Amino acid sequence: MNFFQAFQISASGMAVEKTRLDAIAVNLANVNSSRGASGGGFKPLRVVSGERMPSAFDAALSRSGTPLMGAQVYEVRHVDVPDRLVYEPGHPDANARGFVAYPGISTVNEMVNLIGAVRSYEANVAAMNATKSMALKALEMGSGK
Repeated sequence: MNFFQAFQISASGMAVEKTRLDAIAVNLANVNSSRGASGGGFKPLRVVSGERMPSAFDAALSRSGTPLMGAQVYEVRHVDVPDRLVYEPGHPDANARGFVAYPGISTVNEMVNLIGAVRSYEANVAAMNATKSMALKALEMGSGK
């Protein structure tokens, strides 16, 4: 594996984690929203990610079997979870029984996901810095100093 490929893998991991952080921020911002922009209730977002699969061209160029390509976001989708009903009879969005439907978002779960995404982002930054350090050392050794 060359240095550029290692940089690409770390950068793709950071991009995936940034997308996860954005989805978590939207979920946390809408935890107390009784209606979405379209008038219906807000549905939490989840990021579906995985290994970036090489194209046939990349696989043909690889000398060591399947090349390492990093990670990618496959989709950001709304998750259908049951709403959280809160008794607020004076609320404009209350139903006939006085309950308001808020998104079924668990703040605790979102914060745990947030910590995991931040730690993964930090791990990718550390891997990129280690690769950069190795590349600089290789340049120093090659220069004869």
